[in-house]
Amino acid sequence: MSSQLRSSTSATAAMASSLDSEPRPASDRVTFLMVDEASETQRVDNFLTKVLKGVPKSHIYRILRSGEVRVNKKRVDAEYRLQLGDEVRVPPIRLAEAAAKPAAPTVKAKLAEQVIYEDDAMLALNKPAGMAVHGGSGISLGVIEQLRLERPQAKFLELVHRLDRETSGVLMIAKKRSALTALHEAMRHHHMDKRYLILVQGQWTEPRKKVTLDLQKYVTESGERRVQVVDEPLLNHEAGGRKSLKASGFTAKRHAAKGKFEVETQISETWFYLQSVLGPYSFLQAKLITGRTHQLRVQLSHLGFPILGDDKYGDFALNKQLSKQGLKRMFLHSSETRIAHPLTGEPLHLVAPLPAELESFLQQQRQLQAVK
Repeated sequence: MSSQLRSSTSATAAMASSLDSEPRPASDRVTFLMVDEASETQRVDNFLTKVLKGVPKSHIYRILRSGEVRVNKKRVDAEYRLQLGDEVRVPPIRLAEAAAKPAAPTVKAKLAEQVIYEDDAMLALNKPAGMAVHGGSGISLGVIEQLRLERPQAKFLELVHRLDRETSGVLMIAKKRSALTALHEAMRHHHMDKRYLILVQGQWTEPRKKVTLDLQKYVTESGERRVQVVDEPLLNHEAGGRKSLKASGFTAKRHAAKGKFEVETQISETWFYLQSVLGPYSFLQAKLITGRTHQLRVQLSHLGFPILGDDKYGDFALNKQLSKQGLKRMFLHSSETRIAHPLTGEPLHLVAPLPAELESFLQQQRQLQAVK
């Protein structure tokens, strides 16, 4: 937390700050927090959750409703978005003292060499395959957690978008909230050109092809999240809306028994460009128009061109053979992204070279075709 503090018990005291530890609201007096760039445009309830670590959200909403929290001496509701220089009044709140923790182990730098672009507003990494973008579901450290450990002095680090765990390539991280907001706005309005390199099973014939399909998420009986192409959305027969699982009665139970649960369908659109045909495989470039979960993997599998090494939607028997030939991961790489700089508007061209293991397998296939 980089916000500066002052106490109401000393009118002449200067704004307090600490070089050794993060400043924290006091438990025995009113504290004032000044909003800096790291918290600019953040909702006040989320801001309080961040600074009042260990305080239940129910209590945070109670002090907001009661007016004990003030911004620039005025009452605000939970949805108020903070502005640079706002002064937030926080009432006395007793915080549970954290138990003494052993000294943190030395953090091994895993991402320093993966940086392909960086300035004061953002950075871009060539994310390694096999590393999730964030922790959860049994993963202790994802890219964003690892990056925060490697850069403890950083005031603000947030993911701009996601990549699948087994997908490598360009991943953007915002270093300022204003940059994050601008990048999200550009993505929503399709002001981003994001390209992937893919090797698929089968012989693709069309030089240029646009694919548009309806996708729907579901959960298998084992609890695994998947995506499928649908002609008629399951449990989504109301125009523009959803039906709740409970309200759908027998139909919902029948679909749930098959491992399919109610979710909203989404249109997915991609342009595919043929780079070369390599015997039984095809090397493609994809340009995303939409960015749905597992979009390229599901679209290509549905068309009969599964991505080599895809352990969810691919050809599992072929994947075993490919592993013996040296391809032990999915051949899906986010190779380049073109977008305007979030603060200056200057054009950015972020390029992540094809990882060595994918380049090696690709060259192997080219050599095999040259011999024939």
